[in-house]
Amino acid sequence: MKVAFLLCALALVSMNLRPAITTLAGVMGQLHGTFGVDAQALPLLGAAPVLAFGLSAPIGPWLARRTGTATAIAVALTVLAVALLTRALVPGFLFPGTLVAGAAIMTASVLVPQIVKANRGTGWWTGLCTMGFGLGAALGAGLVQPLQEALGSLELALAIWAVPAVLAAVMIKAATRKAAAHQVAPGTSTPATVFEADTVPLRRQGTAWAITAFFGLQAMLYFAVTSWLAVFLESKGFATGEAAALLAWFSIAGLPGSLLTPVLASRPRILRILAPGLGILVAAALLAVLVAPQGLQFTLIGVLGIIQSAPFGLGMALIVIRSAGPRTAGRLSAMTQGFGFSLAAAGPLLAGLLHTWTGGWTAPFWCMAGVGILLAVAGFAAVNGAQVTVGEDTVDLPAQPAAVGP
Repeated sequence: MKVAFLLCALALVSMNLRPAITTLAGVMGQLHGTFGVDAQALPLLGAAPVLAFGLSAPIGPWLARRTGTATAIAVALTVLAVALLTRALVPGFLFPGTLVAGAAIMTASVLVPQIVKANRGTGWWTGLCTMGFGLGAALGAGLVQPLQEALGSLELALAIWAVPAVLAAVMIKAATRKAAAHQVAPGTSTPATVFEADTVPLRRQGTAWAITAFFGLQAMLYFAVTSWLAVFLESKGFATGEAAALLAWFSIAGLPGSLLTPVLASRPRILRILAPGLGILVAAALLAVLVAPQGLQFTLIGVLGIIQSAPFGLGMALIVIRSAGPRTAGRLSAMTQGFGFSLAAAGPLLAGLLHTWTGGWTAPFWCMAGVGILLAVAGFAAVNGAQVTVGEDTVDLPAQPAAVGP
C-alpha cells in the first residue's frame, strides 16, 4: 500500500514537469495578442525553459543533500506553482516566470531517478515516471484551449496548473515519509555507506558522457518538435485548434512507449538493440511527417509520438540502470539532465531560426533527422560502456540480528 502511494506520488510529480512548456506551445499564436510577445521573440521563449533546465540542474542534488530528496522535490514544486501563477497573472513576467518554472522543473526532475534507485525501483517504476512526463505534456497541450474557453481567459488557463503542482508537493512529502518509516524491518537489508577512494570522477567516465549525449540529443528533438509542431501543422492547412489537438495526440500516443521502454531496457539483449535503433527510427519518422499530406498527419504524428517518447524513457532508465547506487544516480542525473538540457535548448531555437531563414520546414526536419542519427551513436556508446560509480554511495547489506543482552 505504501509502495503504491509512493508510485502515485512519483507519477503526479512527473505529470507536473511538462505542462509549463506544452501549455505555451499550444497557444504560441495567441501570445502576441494576450501578452504582447513579439513574433521574433517566440523562438527565444520556446528555448527559455530548456535553457533554464541546463543551468539549474546542480540545484537538485545540492538541495537534496541539505533538506532530503523528498523535501527538495516539494520545494521545487512549490516554486513551480508560484512561477506558473506569476507568469500568467503578473504583467511582463511571462519570460522570467517561464525561466523560473524551468529551473523548478529541473530541480525536481533530476531527483526522481534518485528516489527510484533508493527504493530499488524496477523498470516499471521508471516507466511510470516517464509516462507521467508524457501524460502531463499531453494534458497541458490538449486542455489549455478548453480551459481558456471555460475560464474566460488565457491567463487563467495557464495559471490553473499551479494547483496540481501544489498537490504533488504535498503527496511526495507524505509518501516518502511513510516509506522511510517502514523501510527497515527485521530480517531485511539495510543501507550502508561505502567510500570508494579510487573512483574515477564523473566527468572522466565515458559512459556518463555517452548517457548525457543520448539524453541531450533526445531532449533537443523532443523540445524542437513540441515547440514547433503546431506551427508546422498550421502551415499544412490545419486550424489552430486542430494543430493544438494534434500536438496533444503526439504526447498521448507516446505514453505506451515511455512506459514500456524502461521495462524492456532492463533486459540487456534488448537494450543493446534498443538504444541505437531508436535514433534511426526517430529520423525516419520525422522525415515521414515532413513529406506526408494532411490526411496522413494524424497517423504519422501518432507514430512519431510513440517513437520519440521512447528515447526519453530510455534516457531516464539508463540513469538508473547504469549507476551504482542512489547517490551515483542523483549525481549522474544532474550531469545528464544539466548538460543534456543545455544542449537541448538549441533544439527549439535552431528549428525556429532555420524555418525563419529558409521560409519552410524542409531544412528544420532534415536537421532533426540528422540529430536522430547522432542519437543512435550515443545510444550505442551508452549501453556498451562501464557502469558509472562516483565517490560515496549506499549498498544493501544484510540486516544484523539484534544483540542479546546477558
